[in-house]
This record gives sequence, C-alpha cells and structure tokens, in this order.
Amino acid sequence: MTIRAVVWDVDDTIFDYTTADRAGMSGHLAAEGLLDGYASVGQALDRWRELTDQQWARFAAGEVDWAAGRRDRVRAFLGQPLTDTDAEAWFVRYLSHYETAWALFPDVLPVLDLLAGSHRHAVLSNSSLRVQDHKLRVLGVRERFETVLCAAELGVSKPAAEAFHAACDALELPPHQVAYVGDHPEIDGRGAAEAGLLSVWIDRTGAGTAAAPDPDAAPDRRADQRVDRPRRIVSLAELPAILRPDTRFGAPSTFG
Repeated sequence: MTIRAVVWDVDDTIFDYTTADRAGMSGHLAAEGLLDGYASVGQALDRWRELTDQQWARFAAGEVDWAAGRRDRVRAFLGQPLTDTDAEAWFVRYLSHYETAWALFPDVLPVLDLLAGSHRHAVLSNSSLRVQDHKLRVLGVRERFETVLCAAELGVSKPAAEAFHAACDALELPPHQVAYVGDHPEIDGRGAAEAGLLSVWIDRTGAGTAAAPDPDAAPDRRADQRVDRPRRIVSLAELPAILRPDTRFGAPSTFG
C-alpha cells in the first residue's frame, strides 16, 4: 500500500522541546533569583515538567482553557496565589528565555527536503494552533506543512483515533495512505497504529520499547484497516526507507 502523506508530531519529534524547555527555564529561574529554592537546577526543571504534564491533562479533560492552565502552572510552581496578570507576566518572561533556545533536530530539514517531492506533509499536535503555528514559523518550516491541526481546536487529543482521522480527513486521504511520526510510544505510536495509520515512533534516546497495539482497543477505527505495530526508529534518516515503499505487509517489524 502506498503512503502518500506524512503527519508529524512537533515537540520532541521535529522540535527539540526538552532541550529548549530546560535551557529556557534554567535561564529564567536564574534571572528571577529562584534557583536557591531547589536542591539543584535539575530538580526545579523536573518540577516544571511535572506541572506542565498535570496542566495538560486538565486542559485535555476540559477542566481549564489553555491560558488558565499555564497561569495555574505558574502558581503551583511558585506556591503563590498570584493574580492572573502577575502569573501571565511571569510566564511571558519565561517564554522570552525559552524561545531563544528553540531549534529543530538536525535530521529534520534533510528528511523534509528528501520527501518534499514524494509525500505531502501535515502536523497533528496535542497543543494549540496559536502555539504550534507560531513555533513552526519561528523555526522556518511552517510552509512545509499543508495543514496544522491541534487538540485545542479539534476538541479531541491523541491517542484518540478521532484526532488521527481528523488529520487524514484534512488531507482527504484514508488512514492506510498516511504515516504518523511521533516521539511518544503510547500517545503517538500506539494511537496512530490503532487508528489505522502507518505508525512511526521516533525513539531518539534509543532506550525503550512499547507494547504492541491491541486490535480490540479501538472499535471506532476504519473498518478496512488492520492494526499494525509501530515502526521504531532512532533517527529521521531511517524514515524514507520505511515510506518507500510502505513495508507494513509481509516485512519484519523494526519495532523493539
């Protein structure tokens, strides 16, 4: 089966989010005089990431909107009942440090260039369009993608099959003609596979494996699709070989 389009995750897939987040928060905490409140910079950064995950879960559940969630993240991190104005101002100061550290992974542009003539490209992210559109423009790659879809506007987030199918529908392609590339083995890898896409999990650390998708876990997936195991890669340089041709049927899995 021919793969005609690639849908991409953004953070820690094409954009080095972890490095930027840690560098940005480290610089921000130093500027705010807050590092002495933690045993180490790493401890402070781990706490910030923990709160980021918590607030995302609240947002995904519809408990808060995007702006309220990030203000609550600041309040929880500082342990202070800040006003909305003060919490927002603190977050904006953090962003000024964070954005200076933004960068694509070095394997991104080469593979986008290589696939530009053979495959269409789109983005599906568990974020907001305002955040990711701005990020992609700053990174200089927004024009590489036909469309950018985000959970905040879709009203559904990965790993739900509806999120992946929304991306396929935007491209006017069936799931079996679309590949999805993401860094999370469950949210991206399992989710895309169970939605009927060719799932490619980029494991940049080379450290992990994930369970195979459960064929009974997604009863709403398109009826004409079989569930396949995600393809595990450690560099995007491996992606073209998976896409040309699509080797899902009859070839050994590279997952694990």
